[in-house]
Amino acid sequence: MIKDKQYYLDLFRVTDNQMTGLVAEGIHGGGSYCDLFFENTAYQDMLLRDGIVSSGGFHIDYGVGIRVLKGDRTGYAYSESTDQKSMADAVKAASKIATSSTSVPECPAAPAESILASLRLSTAGGTGHLRPEMQVPDFYPFNGDWRTHEAKLLVPYMEKLQQKVTAGDQRVVKVIVSLSNQVSDILMFNSLGELTFDTRPMGTIAVSVVFSQDGRIENKTVSRSFRTGTEMITDSLIDEIASEAVAGIDERFEAKRPKGGRMPVVMGAGASGILLHEAMGHAFEADFNRKGQSIFSGRIGEKICNDDISIVDDGTLKGNRGAVNFDDEGVPGQKTFMVRNGVLESYLHDRISATHFGVSPTGNGRRESFRYAPIPRMRATYMLSGSADRESLISSVKKGIYVDQFSNGQVQIGEGDFTFFVKSGFLIEDGRLTMPVKDINIIGNGPQALADITAVANDLKVDEGAWTCGKGQSCPVSCGIPTVLIKDLTLGGE
Repeated sequence: MIKDKQYYLDLFRVTDNQMTGLVAEGIHGGGSYCDLFFENTAYQDMLLRDGIVSSGGFHIDYGVGIRVLKGDRTGYAYSESTDQKSMADAVKAASKIATSSTSVPECPAAPAESILASLRLSTAGGTGHLRPEMQVPDFYPFNGDWRTHEAKLLVPYMEKLQQKVTAGDQRVVKVIVSLSNQVSDILMFNSLGELTFDTRPMGTIAVSVVFSQDGRIENKTVSRSFRTGTEMITDSLIDEIASEAVAGIDERFEAKRPKGGRMPVVMGAGASGILLHEAMGHAFEADFNRKGQSIFSGRIGEKICNDDISIVDDGTLKGNRGAVNFDDEGVPGQKTFMVRNGVLESYLHDRISATHFGVSPTGNGRRESFRYAPIPRMRATYMLSGSADRESLISSVKKGIYVDQFSNGQVQIGEGDFTFFVKSGFLIEDGRLTMPVKDINIIGNGPQALADITAVANDLKVDEGAWTCGKGQSCPVSCGIPTVLIKDLTLGGE
């Protein structure tokens, strides 16, 4: 949701002239760029355990982060107050950090007085500098504001979810339901004169279930998370989560650890896209490539996989957890092809890496909060559908494995090597799914696995779970993939 500009100015108690003065001060000492990131986030969470709401909380995070750039050097400081003195102190600290190193090449900058004058012209009349090309669609409109909705009205939905899960399988011994939400008001301004603002909702509901059978324990967690308001909590959503929570438990208890070795792997549509995110997506983030740390460094324009493969990182999926109207540098949300028809087309850029590579930023500058500087991060990362079908991929495998959920993955960005623990899957024998499997690892190399994808099905699914990516700071993301066949990976089993 994008509200009227005055709403954000009043919320953060700032004016055009104040912001203009701050960014001018930020580059006064020789910095080449300065930006301001104002944030007001209201958080709420509740936990229902054993049929009782056992905990809950509500708090507000408020402040401003100020960044000054000089060459590749970043100076960053933040304040939990937006009074003039606190912001002035923060901008001086950021400027001093950015300009304190003598090893950074000098970046010529216009005198602060001329920048101040040009910014005043751009904001004349109090209209700001929201350029026509920066007007964007609203990817997360919402009706019910989490901040004004009474928490007690949500409790019956949590109770219903617990009851439905308990009734869905007699082996259920414990159910924990969590519901959290937040709404963030964001205002950004920079030394280019760009002013953007945004209100970002997020709702998340999850259920964790413990099952017991003949002295054995199995666990399962199901979640849904969307950038939307209270209208996301419906009876149909509760029914959907409850059904998924008890589905496949027979197979979990029947599953065995198979023999290991190298074999074909069919990755199921949806949640197994986490392997795409971790093993390949991070290697496309431009900071790793700018520093030469990624296996894909210097390979733009190269053929890296099958013609049928296109991989995108998308900030424009309406209501999606990874959607952004603007990223955290004020760049409009967009859909970026990292790989198109097998060719590496683009890295995921923030403003720093885009300047380094001489390209436009892709809207991937993201941060956990105003306390952090933005860095290149994914949004919703997925592979586009191909022309095959799921059944034909499975039937083409003489002996292999089918997997549809992973956990506990580890990736080496530089080498591209990865290992992922398989939560659920099946052996494939003579083209059929047979024995359920568990307690196994999939081991491989991201670029090689990408090159070894021999078929892509037409069933792309973007998972709607509560995915969070950590890279020194946390960001909400989502992932997805159609069913794909990788001809050769290592299976760590018996």
